[in-house]
Amino acid sequence: MTPSSLTPLLAFIAVVALIPVALWLLRRSGYAGAGQDGLMRTVSSLSLSPSQRVVVVEVGQGATARWLVLGVTPENITHLTQLEAPLEVPPALRTPQAATVTQLIAKWRSGPAPGGGATHE
Repeated sequence: MTPSSLTPLLAFIAVVALIPVALWLLRRSGYAGAGQDGLMRTVSSLSLSPSQRVVVVEVGQGATARWLVLGVTPENITHLTQLEAPLEVPPALRTPQAATVTQLIAKWRSGPAPGGGATHE
């Protein structure tokens, strides 16, 4: 086989290998369920450890909507509390990690703290 005949085969293998990676990233980003218009939707999720999360799920629609705060582990799901859902989710709750990420990037760009520290080179 010549190198030019291997190029299409390698491209095919690369595309097939990237499909699971793309699906995993889509699932982790939260966009996989963004288009659902059902009676339940995930409002927010906070990872406490690799296997533990706190999830806020909205159940119902309109004036009857409720938020269930759930503790999620691989073994079970625990109901922590129930809240009345606000009419509109504040922007800060939609992307709570955005401010933290922005702060980390600003800190990284400003360089190491006085008195030492690791460099980002």
